[in-house]
This record gives sequence, C-alpha cells and structure tokens, in this order.
Amino acid sequence: MPRLNPNALANLEPEVVNQIASRRDALRRIGGTLAGAAGFSVAFAAASREAFAQSGGMPEQVVEVLQFALTLEQLEAAFYSMGLEEDGLIPGDVRRVFEVIGGHEDEHVAFLEEALGDDAAEAPELDFTAGGMFDTFESYDTFLLLSQAFEDTGQRAYRGQAPNLVEAPDVLEQALTIHSVEARHAAVVRTLRELTGWIPLDQPGAPAAAMPVYAGMDLTEKYGVDLTEVSSIEERQITESFDEPLDMEEVLAIAGQFIVS
Repeated sequence: MPRLNPNALANLEPEVVNQIASRRDALRRIGGTLAGAAGFSVAFAAASREAFAQSGGMPEQVVEVLQFALTLEQLEAAFYSMGLEEDGLIPGDVRRVFEVIGGHEDEHVAFLEEALGDDAAEAPELDFTAGGMFDTFESYDTFLLLSQAFEDTGQRAYRGQAPNLVEAPDVLEQALTIHSVEARHAAVVRTLRELTGWIPLDQPGAPAAAMPVYAGMDLTEKYGVDLTEVSSIEERQITESFDEPLDMEEVLAIAGQFIVS
C-alpha cells in the first residue's frame, strides 16, 4: 500500500495548500467560515422543511434519500472524529486536512438532520475495523485507504440519488453542493495516497475489500454509444472523464461493513 510522500503537498494546487495550512490564524479563519456556513445551511434546511410541511409534507422518496444520505454523513463524521482523537495516528503536516474534511462532514450531518426534523435517525453504532478486517486507527495507511473509499463512495452515492430528488428541486440543489465537496475531499485524499484525483478504470490495484467502491467505473458506453469506437482517446482516459453513480443497495453494502446496528 502506498505510503505518504513527504512532498505530496507540494503537488497540490496553491489554493489547496493555503486551505489546508496548519497555521493558527488559518485555523481560526476556516473555523469561523465553517461556523457561518453551518448556520446558513441549517437555516436553509429548516426553511425547506417548513415549506414542505405547509404543502402537505416531504415526499416519502425524498425522506428516504435524505435518511440514506444522513447515515453516510454520520459514518464519515464519526470516522474523522475518531481518527483525529487517536493520538499519533495522523501526521502533523496533514492533520489540518482532516480537521477541515471532518468539519465539512459535521456540517453535512447538521444540515440533513435539520432537513429531516423528527424523521432524522440517530447515528448508528459503528465498527471501523469491520469486525477486525482493518487496523483502521492503528495504521495511518489504513486510515487513508478508508478515507479514500468513504469519499469516493459518498460522491458516487449522491450522484446515484439525484434522480430521486427531482420532486424537491431545492433539496436537490443542496444535495449537489454536498456532492461536489465530497468529490473535492476524495481528490485531496487520493493525492495524499499518491494517486490521481480522478478514478481510472475500476481503480486497478485497489485492495479486494475496496473493489465494490469502484464497481462500474470501467464503463466506456454513454447513451448507447461505446466511446472507444467513436474516439481516439484511450480507454483509461475515457473512464477518468466520467464518474458513474452507485445505487442505494450498492452503497449500503459498502457502508454496511462498518455499521453494527
């Protein structure tokens, strides 16, 4: 499994480096930004829920999708919280990266809980070792691998549920803003693992336990057209150009490995 290259951060775009800088003044600025954004998002969620209540309630399908998204966000938020609490697990030069990502996941949870109101479920009991399969909080390499898997899964999950939110365009718009942030998380973590920010084919070389995360990423057909037959671009680049969705059943099979109850 790839280890962290001490110079990996030098390969990031300057604005990304600035964002993840660990200086105390940066910490205060970003913390204040997150707090302000969280207040806006939660207020928007409350307004959306009230609007649905006045029009007869949120469609059942929308509730199901938001509950599904909440479970994923609760899993991710808990993962980063526990990782950051583990002394010595995350190297100091990248700790700020995961503080920022964890803060984003906390805000996603707050937004979805407010949007769901009384329909919001409590966070599930989690086991990030998957019954002893992973040494998650003992090995930084394993922590990085699971971070990548969770973020890659999350962005594909939001993409997969977008069609089920067409009855609630305001909610769909907000879900897509989360989707793009999950993709940014994935790109940063993948860079830390010395991988490309985009996904080639079905992620060759991924451990067997992570392969379901990349199911279908080797597709080259779009709208009934095989792009390898109408383009001179190589197959790998074609698959890197598109992120395929994961459906709810596929995502829950991945996340279910870590959910105890």
